[in-house]
Amino acid sequence: MFPLVADWISGTEASVLIAVLVLATLGTVALFLLGLAGYRRRRTRVYFLVTVALGVLVCRSFVGFGTLAGLVPMPVHHLVEHGSDFAVATLVLYALYRSGPPSRSG
Repeated sequence: MFPLVADWISGTEASVLIAVLVLATLGTVALFLLGLAGYRRRRTRVYFLVTVALGVLVCRSFVGFGTLAGLVPMPVHHLVEHGSDFAVATLVLYALYRSGPPSRSG
């Protein structure tokens, strides 16, 4: 078993879960950085909201690592994870709402 893995998961399962968490974290960090670059370029509220939503996904990955290490209790993990899902959905829908109607060009 890995030295920093909680006792609720076995060695093989821990290996798979660590691999998935690492890939998910790398992916969400990359998306967050792209979103941040887009926001810095456009500086609009819509880009800001999408960047915040991507940042929430990065934080969600770190909560997963904390749970795997036994630092975040499972009930807190579930509250944060499902709260994050709601926050991301709300931010993305509000960003779409704020983007306004499509422009009519030619």
